Amino acid sequence: MRLLQYIQLLFLTIFSQCITPPKAAGQFTEQEFDKMATKMALGSVPEISVAGLRQLQEKTILLDTREQKEFAVSHIPGAIWVGYDDFKLERLEGIPKDARIVTYCSVGYRSERIGEQLQKAGFKDVSNLKGSIFKWVNDGHEIIDEAGRPTDHIHGYDQKWGKWLKKGKVVYN
Repeated sequence: MRLLQYIQLLFLTIFSQCITPPKAAGQFTEQEFDKMATKMALGSVPEISVAGLRQLQEKTILLDTREQKEFAVSHIPGAIWVGYDDFKLERLEGIPKDARIVTYCSVGYRSERIGEQLQKAGFKDVSNLKGSIFKWVNDGHEIIDEAGRPTDHIHGYDQKWGKWLKKGKVVYN
């Protein structure tokens, strides 16, 4: 009898996991987002939190490492677009090697790769924004469009990654 109850309990557990609907976009916990962001970054570039960047933003050169179409939709105020697929060090002409630089992208992967290139090029104070612009937006901080106006539109990169946005109007173009 006990064996039968155990088998029924096991069957119910497996069955209930099979019918649990997937989470919709924006349906994640802070811990799940942090786990994803940590998994995306290899740790090759020191990370800075959104709160840490907010404290140092006035003294920081902020580099957006997303594609131009993503930057055009919205970006963090004061950010300079440098790109990813076609990134060139020449875009940093005039930036001192000892300047405080923070890179960001959607969630932190691309910006860490660009941060590695900056380190190899001799930039001494490079950090990667943990959780990048998605974390910035999810925490309720302002983003601006290409004309410098506040916006609530945020490029989601694609459907797989856009699900990590809780705030803003996600666009894909």
